[in-house]
Amino acid sequence: MVKEKVKPVKHQDSVAQNASLLILFNDDINSFDFVIEALIDVCRHDPVQAEQCAWIAHYKGKCAIKEGIFKELKPMHDEMSTRGLTVSIEK
Repeated sequence: MVKEKVKPVKHQDSVAQNASLLILFNDDINSFDFVIEALIDVCRHDPVQAEQCAWIAHYKGKCAIKEGIFKELKPMHDEMSTRGLTVSIEK
């Protein structure tokens, strides 16, 4: 009898397939401190992570600030937009 190796489907695999990214875009309007504060308040980043994301967005033009399912990212997107930051949700 030959046994086949079957890779079990992990919950993480199915979540990863449905994952989206919340992207922060650089702008010339908001200060670094304002962006960092928003990342801490809205996305629950720690201060170091928030500062790193702000610098990445500044130098590269954009930064993925959160990964998750659309339903989780949408409220963060809306709050960041309300605060005047340019964000999008991408698959």
